[in-house]
Amino acid sequence: MNKLYLVIIVTLLAVIAGGAYKFLIQGSVVESTDGRLAIQLEASERDLILHEMRTFLATIQQITLGISEDNMELIAESARKVGSAAQAEVPGTLVGKLPMEFKQLGFDTHTKFDQIAMDAEDLGDSDHALSQLSTLIQNCVSCHAVYRIDLAAE
Repeated sequence: MNKLYLVIIVTLLAVIAGGAYKFLIQGSVVESTDGRLAIQLEASERDLILHEMRTFLATIQQITLGISEDNMELIAESARKVGSAAQAEVPGTLVGKLPMEFKQLGFDTHTKFDQIAMDAEDLGDSDHALSQLSTLIQNCVSCHAVYRIDLAAE
């Protein structure tokens, strides 16, 4: 009987480990025809991610405007809107479909927006904000070079 319990326990642990790998690390991805990894999402999930990306782009434009006008208040206000607090709007079911590197880039991007907002208020240095923005945009370029978002096959 003890061997049967051991086999059951090992089997359950393997299933849990496989699920954790799929949910936490790999996500729902396939190779795409253009060499990137295609994240497979439902239409509403894809729409949410693409909306967030468009919001990032609009925010970058506002930060750039703030830098050109030396307007630290505009920089801070714009960056804060897409900082870490905005991550709460992403449902856990969607997070599980995203590969680990994509999640890390996303979390880091939100954190970098937070830092831009804080430094704009604390330092008031538009050159520093421009340097931070350049570093943040590297996340965008890296992500778009590796990933694309496709609709999941029905």
